[in-house]
Amino acid sequence: MTAQAHPVDHELVQAAAEVARTRCRGDNHTMAAAARARDGRIITAVNAYHFTGGPCAELVLIGTAAAQGAYELDTIAAVGDRDRGVVPPCGRCRQVLLDYFPALKVIVGRGDRVRTVLIADLLPESYVWADHQLDAG
Repeated sequence: MTAQAHPVDHELVQAAAEVARTRCRGDNHTMAAAARARDGRIITAVNAYHFTGGPCAELVLIGTAAAQGAYELDTIAAVGDRDRGVVPPCGRCRQVLLDYFPALKVIVGRGDRVRTVLIADLLPESYVWADHQLDAG
């Protein structure tokens, strides 16, 4: 694991918490995510739960960011509805986030133990999809 400490972007946690509090309703939308784009913008999204495996808030956020022209994300945080606080990304989201944004920082932990870690630290010894693609050139 990387020993370097990264500051916690509390504004992101607050943005995700606000979306979770005001936009998550019922069983279809139970998680909110917020990410800071490299240009400083904050992008937010909610999950789209479905019994067939609807996308998590982090994955919806990737598409939402792209639709807004934000293709480089710096930091991401996810917060659960019903005041559940920060929730770490699931395994599928960890893999996708690593593949899309290998230098991404992720806010994890609870209460006064919230901290920021690199996505690679959440998925050590991971399979990196880009490493196994044929060169286009």
